[in-house]
Amino acid sequence: MFKRQFLSVILILAICIPLFAQAEQYGTPVNVETAKKAAAAAVAEAKKNNFTMAIAIVDPNGTLVYFEKMDNTQNGSAAVALDKARSAALFKRPTKAFQDTLAAGGEGLRILALQGAVPVDGGLPIIVAGKIIGAIGASGGTSAQDGQVAKAGADAVK
Repeated sequence: MFKRQFLSVILILAICIPLFAQAEQYGTPVNVETAKKAAAAAVAEAKKNNFTMAIAIVDPNGTLVYFEKMDNTQNGSAAVALDKARSAALFKRPTKAFQDTLAAGGEGLRILALQGAVPVDGGLPIIVAGKIIGAIGASGGTSAQDGQVAKAGADAVK
């Protein structure tokens, strides 16, 4: 009896400890003020380079906190920016990581089966004090341009 209880406790700990470790990677969710600061830096980078962009900022759960669409940005970029931000927040990695994995082919093609994983540069986690507080997504230009603009936004709140 004792052996069975002991094994049950070990099993529960084996399952829960990684969950607690993962939760520690997230910080206090991004607030509107910080989201606006990130978006302003992203928009400034876009303007400096004559890009038109949609910028989305989400919390670690992928919930929209702030959105801005520059004049003359293609309409489809609004949804794509949000998708990129959600992908970066939920998978805790830049969307470029998915792009690079997919481009490698072979087993990398499995990325296409991951619901919500956007394999296009332009989505980045927002990290403050080593913890993910949200993510930014940018869309409207080339993949590299979107990544450049998102990076400016994410870097503005470090």
